[in-house]
Amino acid sequence: MNRRRYAILASGEFAGRAAKTAHGVIAYGSDEVVAVIDAEHAGKRVREVVPILNSDVPIVADFAGALDFSPDALLIGVAPAGGALPAAWRATIVTSLEAGLEVVSGLHQILAEDPEFTAAAARGGGSIWDVRLAPEVPLFSGEAYRVESRVVLMVGTDCAVGKMTVALELTRAALIHGASARFVATGQTGIMIAGSGIAIDRVISDFATGAAERLVVEHAPGADVLFVEGQGGINNPAFAPVTLALLFGAAPDALVLVHRPSRKVVDELGTPLLSYRAAIRTYEALCATVKPAKVVGIALNTGDLDAAGARAEIERAQAETGLPVDDVVRFGPDALYAALAPAFAIKGVPLAEPVPR
Repeated sequence: MNRRRYAILASGEFAGRAAKTAHGVIAYGSDEVVAVIDAEHAGKRVREVVPILNSDVPIVADFAGALDFSPDALLIGVAPAGGALPAAWRATIVTSLEAGLEVVSGLHQILAEDPEFTAAAARGGGSIWDVRLAPEVPLFSGEAYRVESRVVLMVGTDCAVGKMTVALELTRAALIHGASARFVATGQTGIMIAGSGIAIDRVISDFATGAAERLVVEHAPGADVLFVEGQGGINNPAFAPVTLALLFGAAPDALVLVHRPSRKVVDELGTPLLSYRAAIRTYEALCATVKPAKVVGIALNTGDLDAAGARAEIERAQAETGLPVDDVVRFGPDALYAALAPAFAIKGVPLAEPVPR
């Protein structure tokens, strides 16, 4: 696969959580990022705005400034709720397509269906990759129960707490420790990083478990362990359905709970987040009705706590649950992976018989 040279469009959003697509691709992607477009921080380097990314990629004011770095693709760097394209960005997309670039979008809004964009692509030779467009998938069949790989699913207390990041970090640690491990992408940013996957939240609900199963079946051959990117949170009223689709469709053997301790409620809705014990009970009770799977560890996102606060929260979570707990970004994934590796070697058994195909 040819590597892209990305200019990332994140105007006015790069410093915030909405730019998690930009942040994820910079941190973990194999494609090169040559510039970030955000007039608010123009003239700075990425590490000056988002230090954890540890990147010297320049931030420029506009697309004209990005062209100085010879990109061949424009990445839409945000993942807003509802997945709509910011109206102010349309002109930049048109200009990019007229300049012959590929525009890569993970939005729910399908850019290739927009007449203005398709006309611009025709004029300039550009192209559009709508990452969230899902292929046709079958209904869930039970085939995932029969894979030999151990399947580990990240589950969260909410959206945007770091489930993809934890899956990527544990995959990296497993590979370093000699396991044949694969990351399974189930969302748009993960797909951009991995180069393959299915955005489960774009799949018709009846087929969402089948899509999750298909990903597991396709990634399993030759793999000791699959780390499946989680989505949503089970008590998030807006996004729990996609969480449930992965919980059943991926047929996990083990779960890793991901939580951001500083967050107490679901953003904009005010729904209180579950405690560690309540979240564990809920996820395990749901799995127990189909294919039992235990939460075997907790990964915390302590990015907005100081070092002492992070350690204190890790100790509190350990004391409350009796499980291994760590922040795999702040402190690295090796310790948590080593603590969880024995659990990752256990293959669960489903209660249900596979449905005849």
